[in-house]
Amino acid sequence: MHTPSEKAACTVIAEVAQAHDGSLGMAHAFIDAIATTGADAVKFQTHIAAAESTPGEPWRVRFSPQDETRYDYWKRMEFTPEQWAGLKRHCEEKGLLFLSSPFSEPAFELLDRIGVAAWKVASGEITNKPLLERMARTGLPMLLSTGMSPLAEIDRTVAWLRGFSSPLAVLQCTSEYPCGPEHIGINNVVLFRERYGAAGLSDHSGTIYPGLAAAVLGAQVVEVHVTLSRHMFGPDVPASLTIEELTRLVEGIRFIETMLAHPQDKDRMPETVEALRPIFMKSVVTRQALPAGTRLEAGHLTTKKPGTGIPAWDFDRLIGRRLRNSVPENHILTPEDLED
Repeated sequence: MHTPSEKAACTVIAEVAQAHDGSLGMAHAFIDAIATTGADAVKFQTHIAAAESTPGEPWRVRFSPQDETRYDYWKRMEFTPEQWAGLKRHCEEKGLLFLSSPFSEPAFELLDRIGVAAWKVASGEITNKPLLERMARTGLPMLLSTGMSPLAEIDRTVAWLRGFSSPLAVLQCTSEYPCGPEHIGINNVVLFRERYGAAGLSDHSGTIYPGLAAAVLGAQVVEVHVTLSRHMFGPDVPASLTIEELTRLVEGIRFIETMLAHPQDKDRMPETVEALRPIFMKSVVTRQALPAGTRLEAGHLTTKKPGTGIPAWDFDRLIGRRLRNSVPENHILTPEDLED
């Protein structure tokens, strides 16, 4: 894990969440696909229905015709500890960090035994002090989403977490699926960096643009939902990037990081650019052949490439000057052509 700090590289997290729809094979297929994109981490969600919810939990979106209740849906999303361990091994084999958000203390205990690279705190857990404390006591990095919290609540949680040794990044997040541009809140990436140190974006827009903007603003973490196809089943598909879009996002973030790491001084341009100046800049050039002693008029002159003679900027300064030598048409004037 890129440990959160103000100067850390941006960790790109591809969130599978529930896109596997309870299929272990599909979960593994996501890992294989994400491994081709250059992303740093795969993130799942670990739900243990009986520990997390009451049977009467309402649907956020009633999307599943095969589940009578949301509780039934969470039940169908469960994997065994052995299956979770297999997903982690697969991530490691593919060079990916394994993350999963726990939504209960038993889910934390399961993941703690298996091992995660960091703790991703879902937006709904930001006030779950018992769960937060168990995460914080491990000393692992913590990534705190803030999708449903005002600043006072975030401040309170961050201040309390500062009492532990876990590195912390605070992520701007808006709990809309998908989230339109008017609710992204990209300004809060800057606010959180100033207020808390390491910061980032957990994005639900279904586009690459907020992640790229966050990278420009210095985000240390960018998290996006992913889908294998826009035609897949599930409530998060409209808020997700395809594998191809994730690849472009990662490429864009790395490009942006390289740009930011190499500020350019306009008074010390690269040699490659300096070499182009004579080719693209223009010089003062004669429109016609002129004899020695000619007092130059504007009609005698024009500007043309290359920029190896008197610069075009000095055009007006040549008016009224006398030629020392006879010059042909299309002659690039130099100081040696003029009388003192």
